Amino acid sequence: MDHGPGLPFASLPPLIIMGVSGTGKTSVGRLLAAELGIEFLDGDDLHSAANKAKMQAGTPLDDDDRWPWLRAVALRLNCDSPPIIACSALKRSYRDFLRARVPQAYFIHLTGAREKIVEHLAFRSHEFMSPTLVDSQLRTLEPLGADEPHLVAPIDVPPEAVCRIIMDRLPAALEEHRRSLGVRTTTAQPDPRPHAEP
Repeated sequence: MDHGPGLPFASLPPLIIMGVSGTGKTSVGRLLAAELGIEFLDGDDLHSAANKAKMQAGTPLDDDDRWPWLRAVALRLNCDSPPIIACSALKRSYRDFLRARVPQAYFIHLTGAREKIVEHLAFRSHEFMSPTLVDSQLRTLEPLGADEPHLVAPIDVPPEAVCRIIMDRLPAALEEHRRSLGVRTTTAQPDPRPHAEP
């Protein structure tokens, strides 16, 4: 997955934009994908019809609902040119499941206060995610451990600013991630955005 000399590395690892519903995973994911020149995929699109109907009715998914979905997410990430995928990945077991199948996966966790998340949801329309599921998702969310490769971005600013925060932090974060995987690292840390033609 060659992204040219403007990137900190010759290739990017599979990137997962995670967090509860309402943190802006889709908005930020699309902005990041545009900045990096790669595809974006909303993981919600990989849910089964039964899962979508359940969420639309305001019923939280259980683990039996999620395992086939997470398997579909992993399959889309496990390729030569993986997209950035928005995936809630709320539990450690879900993230372990993904990393077992996509060892180089890297998480970008969008996080913020419940009030800000509810505010976001009030100004958007979602095909099947009910706002009543926010508290359930916040209860389910398990903080990422130090051994889980990730960076955290706050959502108390507009999506464009969240994207800028991530882009500013991403080169150093991914360099550290590559070192942890035993991959030879670069000596420079250029801006990860594709350079415009002169």
